[in-house]
Amino acid sequence: MKTPELIILAGSAGAFHVIYELVKKLPASYAIPVVVVMHRGKKQDNNLEGLWNNASEIIVKEITDKDEIKGGIVYLCPSDYHLFIEKEKVFSLDVSEPVLFSRPSIDLTIQSAAEVYKSKLLAILFSGANQDGALGLLKSKSLGGETIAQDPNEAEVDTMPLAAITLNAVNKTLKTKEIELLMLSFAK
Repeated sequence: MKTPELIILAGSAGAFHVIYELVKKLPASYAIPVVVVMHRGKKQDNNLEGLWNNASEIIVKEITDKDEIKGGIVYLCPSDYHLFIEKEKVFSLDVSEPVLFSRPSIDLTIQSAAEVYKSKLLAILFSGANQDGALGLLKSKSLGGETIAQDPNEAEVDTMPLAAITLNAVNKTLKTKEIELLMLSFAK
């Protein structure tokens, strides 16, 4: 697989710990920007950026509106905001209505990133209790992006990865360890 210019890690119920453990293993020199989009309650925001930074070598930053996307940073989507990637490769936050009862909408984030990064996007969908993310992966795949679903047999809640697989929106289904090895293969 060619090295992507942007990686999105997304999930909901059951994904938090898996994504957290993955981010902890990324080296400080990791050159690819990584965006984390998770459904989480406002109460889960108590210094999430600080907690992840303390446990990680790589810089972890909660996104603010119009932040420029740069390598060497893991960006956390704030809860209760939709996250879009603009053509200038900056983030845009939005408080419009929830999609599939969720804000942020994983679909909206991946779809907007796919429009900008096309074949240079890697989007990975983890555990979750609804179908959010499946349409985003489908859009990315149609534009040449690499799309991966966590193996539903490993997912704490398999609804999200199964929805993407059923929609034929994934290029690959991988176990968590395989996802980790793939991401680390991009480290320089």
